[in-house]
Amino acid sequence: MLDFRSDRVLSDLRELARFGAYETGVHRPTFSEEDIAARRWFAAKLTEAGLESSIDGIGNVYGLSPGPGPKMLTGSHLESQNHAGWLDGALGMVFALEAARAIGRGVDVAAWCDEEGHFGSFIGSRSYTGLLDEAEIDGLANRYDGTPLREALARAGLAGVPRRQVEPGRYRGFVEAHIEQGATLEGSGLKIGVVTAIVAIWQFRITAVGEQNHAGTTSMARRRDAGLALVRLLGEIDRRFPEIAGPATVWTTGRITLEPGAPSIIPGRASLLFQFRDADPATLDRLEAELHRLVAAANEAGACPIEIEILGQSRPALMDETLQGLIDGAANAVQPGCALRMPSGAGHDAQYLARVMPAAMLFVPSIGGISHHWSENTSDDDIALGARVYCEAVAAALDAG
Repeated sequence: MLDFRSDRVLSDLRELARFGAYETGVHRPTFSEEDIAARRWFAAKLTEAGLESSIDGIGNVYGLSPGPGPKMLTGSHLESQNHAGWLDGALGMVFALEAARAIGRGVDVAAWCDEEGHFGSFIGSRSYTGLLDEAEIDGLANRYDGTPLREALARAGLAGVPRRQVEPGRYRGFVEAHIEQGATLEGSGLKIGVVTAIVAIWQFRITAVGEQNHAGTTSMARRRDAGLALVRLLGEIDRRFPEIAGPATVWTTGRITLEPGAPSIIPGRASLLFQFRDADPATLDRLEAELHRLVAAANEAGACPIEIEILGQSRPALMDETLQGLIDGAANAVQPGCALRMPSGAGHDAQYLARVMPAAMLFVPSIGGISHHWSENTSDDDIALGARVYCEAVAAALDAG
């Protein structure tokens, strides 16, 4: 019998939201004063729950269940995007804490550091799974203010503290809860998303080199406008990608930079950040091949050479079928017909945990599909339902043979 309390879940979420409160959301960047305070608060909560709490040398917060027997690993992240929502990451952490309290045995909790990428890419979960070495840590810095990661760790009191890594054979699996960050559940009137896969994110920098010149005295015929060259390329991408993309493929141009960026100067150089996402490896390969073909065609036809640089190519992560079934079963036991199996279009720490153990994710609805903004929200009823299903699913995983 679970000692589950929805009032405890909601109270903890609201208390956590006080760290870095901003509008109706939070501003809690990784290793900011607010983030460090939140990590220490959460470690104290884990101790209160009877777990052995600690913060390791990369900033991950752990609560380990004492005693023998099977173990499940649970958790998400504590930091936020800049001026963003109060539930992204935090919801999964409080659900994990409640699972440890409600089940009372065998539940370990982990808050993975910097899932939001202020210093790097999933540095907490990658450290835990052996994918982050000391040389990379030496080279990482805050993308907004340039603070070296080593300096931020020292400021947090973590300089020289060992980094914990996965203990082989300890866990039956990892389960992460999260807001959906989209409108699929809300639009379908359903309450629980059972994640089937986490998409890969392939990111590129595309740069065009033209000729900087006077905007008023250079004829249109002799111009070499680097910005225009990239805009034309983006038009071709938007024309061609729908013909070869999968049903869930998305692509985004996140930033366009024109140099020198003055109103009366033709850009002599332009660059953009471009990404696409999908869970199907064949689709990813097809999109990349087409992107390179479009760049080659632009170079053949245009006067501004364009180069493409790969910034990152993660791989899709399939969620464990058995754990999916346990989440589905728990959802239908609590509220029949409320669950939907669906992919995650956003990246999550579970994609790295899936490399070393069975992993699964549970989604709750996002009101209006909004996330990464301070207006992000989920109803209290949906939070309570999701927490109950989460705890039931973790308990079922512990009891599975």
